[in-house]
Amino acid sequence: MGYQSIKSWPEDERPRERLLKLGADNLSSAHLLAIILRTGGGGKSAIDLAMEILNNFGDLKNIDSAALKEFASLKGMGTAKVAQIKAAFELGKRLLSEPNEKGPVFSSSHNVYSYYHPQVKDLKKEVFYCAMLDAKNRIFRDCKISEGTLTNSLIHPREAFREAIKESAASVIFVHNHPSGDPNPSREDISITERLVHTGEIVGIRVLDHVIIGDGQYTSFMDNGLLAITSKKS
Repeated sequence: MGYQSIKSWPEDERPRERLLKLGADNLSSAHLLAIILRTGGGGKSAIDLAMEILNNFGDLKNIDSAALKEFASLKGMGTAKVAQIKAAFELGKRLLSEPNEKGPVFSSSHNVYSYYHPQVKDLKKEVFYCAMLDAKNRIFRDCKISEGTLTNSLIHPREAFREAIKESAASVIFVHNHPSGDPNPSREDISITERLVHTGEIVGIRVLDHVIIGDGQYTSFMDNGLLAITSKKS
């Protein structure tokens, strides 16, 4: 009796479709391995072949360290498939060995302004960033939360903190520009910051500042006592 091709499976159960829908971190090792293999062999589907490899070697470390000839006993594992697995494992090791490049320490609002001003000075629309910091206030990543005129409906606190939570940021600084050149906060800016500070308190990620960048100048909520006010109100 022949094997059932993965193409005949319901779409939500296929490894590649599940990865695109749910993310790689939600797939089992067998499903990830099946994606690397791409196709089955020896009368087995890719997922069956992946499970056989895992059962044969016991765990991923043993698969990584296995010699090429150790795959020979597995029917359907030709040299091309072995090479695909070895290449994938090597890429993973190289990724782990790469240095985690981090940006400067944000010890003042002027540091934040100097870092972001070159990025936003010529923009014609407002762009809102979340800068993620480690325990030493060094930025290690940022993400763009929105583009366009800021409104409470545009900035969702849950979305604003999503990446910071995922990256285990110790704290965050929010940054956005005013294309008009005037960095003074609007009522909407203040309202949004209140919500963000309150959300940060709930999720355990402190909001250190909200910096608005204008034409060669900026406004810091922290420096102007606005962050403390919003925190008390929330």
